[in-house]
Amino acid sequence: MKNVKQKIRFLVIIFAFLSTAFLSNAKAADYRGNILGPGDIVKIVVYGHPDMSTEVKVNENGNITFPLLGEVMVDGLTSVEAERKLEDLLRSRDILRKPQINILTASLQSQMVSVLGSVRNQGRYPIEGKRSLSEVLAMAGGILPEGGDTVIVIRSDGNKYTKEVIDFLEMIRTGTLDRNLNVRSDDLIYVERSPRFYIYGEVQRAGTYKLERNMTVIQALSTGGGLTVRGTERGLRIQRRDAGGNMQILTVKASDLVQPDDVIFIKESLF
Repeated sequence: MKNVKQKIRFLVIIFAFLSTAFLSNAKAADYRGNILGPGDIVKIVVYGHPDMSTEVKVNENGNITFPLLGEVMVDGLTSVEAERKLEDLLRSRDILRKPQINILTASLQSQMVSVLGSVRNQGRYPIEGKRSLSEVLAMAGGILPEGGDTVIVIRSDGNKYTKEVIDFLEMIRTGTLDRNLNVRSDDLIYVERSPRFYIYGEVQRAGTYKLERNMTVIQALSTGGGLTVRGTERGLRIQRRDAGGNMQILTVKASDLVQPDDVIFIKESLF
């Protein structure tokens, strides 16, 4: 029995080690697959020649300055491709016979996404390797309580801009992460504010409130603290704009659904 427990413990340790190694390798592969561009800072290591190793910034023209080579264009290359280019140049110019170069990305300023709207920290964020929509939202501090359920992703395919609307809450609830897009450089991510409704009249707390999904009139009244002693549910009224923008006054039941920007009015009881 003791041997069996030891074997199981050993297998668990091996599995954990292999899982960690796999994730680390995958992350490293993604990291080295980044496309270099202006503003990026790279560390170049030349094995056996520490005097040639350097840390340099990609200039606005997409070039880096490298010892004995001068300016070298790296814009649009991955780290691996840039390594091969430098090695070929050193070899072809008889500077080094068998150069071995490793390029590490210290800072990726050219690979950025913008996160705006109802998030805790709006701004531009660097993406290194693959980053999903949920990961970028987490980097921005998450969605604020007043944020809506949908997230808009606007991106360019080079010729035109496309817009994708993602029901983020439904994606999380159902666990269907096929809509958890991998973000791209220069994507714009916008979290809409949640829809609102308004309530006034004979309620405990008149004001503006977040409209939850499939919220009924009675649920909206509960959000407002319920009726005052003078309030009545009879003759509930909602002010709602139609498709043309005209205001309508509707008589509703407690079980009817509230719509965005509805104004619920609670009358005073006559008895």
